[in-house]
Amino acid sequence: MEAKLDLKSMLPGELEAFVTENGCPRFRAKQIGEWLKKGVSDFDEMRNLPAELRELLKTSCYISVANIEKKLVSRYDKTVKYLFSFGDGECVEAVVMEYRHGSTICISTQVGCKMGCTFCATGQGGFVRDLTASEMLAQIEAAQRDLGLRLSGAVLMGMGEPLDNLDNVLRFIELATSPEGLNLGARHITLSTCGIVPKIYELMSRRLQINLAVSLHAPNDQIRRRTMPVARAYPMDGLLEACREYFKTTGRRVTFEYALISGVNDSDACARELAERLSGMGCHVNLIPVNSVSGTGYTKSDLKRQRSFVNILAERHIAATVRRTLGSDINASCGQLRGNHLKKGGQ
Repeated sequence: MEAKLDLKSMLPGELEAFVTENGCPRFRAKQIGEWLKKGVSDFDEMRNLPAELRELLKTSCYISVANIEKKLVSRYDKTVKYLFSFGDGECVEAVVMEYRHGSTICISTQVGCKMGCTFCATGQGGFVRDLTASEMLAQIEAAQRDLGLRLSGAVLMGMGEPLDNLDNVLRFIELATSPEGLNLGARHITLSTCGIVPKIYELMSRRLQINLAVSLHAPNDQIRRRTMPVARAYPMDGLLEACREYFKTTGRRVTFEYALISGVNDSDACARELAERLSGMGCHVNLIPVNSVSGTGYTKSDLKRQRSFVNILAERHIAATVRRTLGSDINASCGQLRGNHLKKGGQ
């Protein structure tokens, strides 16, 4: 596939250029795009294309498909977790979550991850490769076909660090928000990052209306460096300044993800320090009881600790909520399903 063109990652103008350069009228690009939108993965199914064009596509292009290797459905809240495989056999995870306003999918942007956060199952398996824009789209398309519904939002918070694969992520966003593509509203897309500061500024310069979520998980560099290696390269002061600039430039409030880990970052002192750091920012704190991941030794904060943390932030005018636990019976956090698949001899 590497020698062939990634058809589904092409923008409409690029698809037009491809068909016209090969002697076909421009309207053929629109026809191809319509077939791709329908989820066709076999060029022979594109029945309104002439045979010569179908043969050209077969020899020079490929269509990314996300195959369902495993599917888990929560008994409690209808959360659905997928293990998808691609043409090279590599696997990633995605999770569909149901809310009052509609269903959102959390997709992966890389196979594995380089960031090495100590509380994350994905990082334990190391990094394999980036996903293409089409492979990100394919996860959404596969889930929509399987569930028979249109997903209303997408969160780039699965396996991988989106800003470490920024070019492909930006192309995915352009394709996903295009009327010729998924036609998702930019404000229904959230990008989550562990805090690669230069890439936040690069993203900011595009002035997209997507939501930015930053994995903070600590009130200071000392604690953050213990759990997140990226903090050694990008200290917290610089990261928070980038977030302030993001809000000023885009007008989009930043969400800070904060995994509450018992005895590590959940004390009242941590809550007070975090509130002081975030004072005056256009932000929201999403508190997440840490997932139990084998080998980390971490346990989630109890309900009393969670409530105390929220109350201290609220008293200091920092908007904060404890994220509702979804899919707890299917290990809905990313990385665990792929890890089990690899242990059982999967690719």
